[in-house]
Formats: sequence, structure tokens, C-alpha cells
Amino acid sequence: MARRPGIAPPPLRRTPSLERTPPEEALHETHVPAQQPQTQQDAWLSPADAHPRWPGGAEGATRAGPQAPLGLIRSIRDRATFAALTATRPVRRGSVAVRARHATDAGTPRVAYAVGRDVGSAVARNRLRRQLRAVISAHASALADGAAYLFSAGPAAARLPYRELDAVVAELIATSAEDRP
Repeated sequence: MARRPGIAPPPLRRTPSLERTPPEEALHETHVPAQQPQTQQDAWLSPADAHPRWPGGAEGATRAGPQAPLGLIRSIRDRATFAALTATRPVRRGSVAVRARHATDAGTPRVAYAVGRDVGSAVARNRLRRQLRAVISAHASALADGAAYLFSAGPAAARLPYRELDAVVAELIATSAEDRP
């Protein structure tokens, strides 16, 4: 604040609480025991819940996170399988296609999904991928043992109702089974 000539600043006032020192009793702390006397009785537990090894009611909280896969279908991870799948002829039904590579050895079927960016946002692509995964796992018994499948979907597949997508995928799996060597 700028000073004006000829006007003195207001005098500083001291508050009475700052000038006074606290009494001697206020400087000491009161002793409070850390252990409190028990005023309540213990909570009652049924005998089955009291001991962890005894059989009882609920087994406990469920595990958080995704559950372990059942092992009916595995995913494709190696580059050689993808290269072999791209060399095969796709079978199309609308905007859904499948490429199948049948193996001579037995094993669990392996599946990969290709959903392009033209389908929509990441949310739309992931939703379609989850729907395809659910439909294909429902038809897992129709997949050939040891075979590798690449399911691809276009923008129109994202607009299909679940039942129609299920019918299209079932037809594609049946058609690819007919093309076995």
C-alpha cells in the first residue's frame, strides 16, 4: 500500500492473548492408559466359523480378476500360423469370414480374431470381438482338433444381432469343416 504524504499509518494493536503466557498446568499432558478395560463381551461365532479347518457355511470371498480358461480353445501366438492362415482361402458369409488351417495332429483348436478399425471405435471393436469369442466358444465342439482358425469381421458384423451372428458363425464353422483335407 502506498503512503500518502502527511498521513501516518494506523498504529498496530496487540491482542491480549499474544502477550499472556499459558499457565503452568496447561504445559503438562494428562496420562491416559493405552489399554482400555474390556466393557463388551466377545462377538459370538458359530462353531463352524470359529475354526478355519472345520466345515462350515460360506467358503470365503471369490477371487478377483478373470477366471482361469477352461482350455477348450487356445489363442494363436506364433507368426508361422498366421502366415499359414493368410495363405488359405477365406470362407465368407456377409461381413464375417473365416480362414481355417486343419492340422494332422490332435490338440485343442486355436482361434484368432481380426476386427479392423473400419468397424468403429475401440469400444465397438472390443464388443464385436467379445461377441465373436462367445459365439465361437458356444460352438467349440464343432471346431476341428488341432486346427487353427482366423475369424475376421467387417463393419456390418457390428450391427448384427447376437442370434444372427451366432447363425453366421455356425454356418462358417460347418463350411470350414467340409473343406477339411
